[in-house]
Amino acid sequence: MSIQKKEDVTYELIVQTAKNLFFKEGKFNATTQEIADAAGVNRTLINYYFRSRNALFDLVLKLAKEEEDKKQEMIVMSDLPIREKLDQFIDLHFETAKEYPYMEIYIVTQLNQNASCHFKSDTQIQKMTKKFFSELEKEMELGNIQKMEPIQFLLNFISMISFPIGMRPLIQQALGLSDKQYDKIISERKEVILNTIFKS
Repeated sequence: MSIQKKEDVTYELIVQTAKNLFFKEGKFNATTQEIADAAGVNRTLINYYFRSRNALFDLVLKLAKEEEDKKQEMIVMSDLPIREKLDQFIDLHFETAKEYPYMEIYIVTQLNQNASCHFKSDTQIQKMTKKFFSELEKEMELGNIQKMEPIQFLLNFISMISFPIGMRPLIQQALGLSDKQYDKIISERKEVILNTIFKS
């Protein structure tokens, strides 16, 4: 293996290890030593590749956001009927939450600390929002979705998919549900959400 190839592999290993610690295990305050130990590398390599712990944190968040944004944009900007778009968006959210249960909390935490979360440009967000809201309003005019301000619809939709994930520990404890039982509830959630949104 060439030196460059070995360095690339080590770089990717550190990034993926940090991502797992932050988003899978919820260890937001993991030190460079903890990351190095989990990756099986020397701590000095983290400084060599990323200069600082904060730079590594920032990179991991940036890459995660870019990946999610790309998937969301593909759904929103497609020509699929809006029910199929919402169907795909729910799948995307729950699949991501299953693999990285703490990612959403991490992003909110960073926003609360006034950190940049690498959101898309205002122009791109406006383009996606305009298309999505236009399609929503057409469905409302057709009587397929209850009429309301599109932003209210969006808040309702996000709440229905995010709340069960973000509040999972509290809900499980309060209702005495096992992981298996709660996973089953989440697996049934998409149909519940779509049936709540659409009148037929």
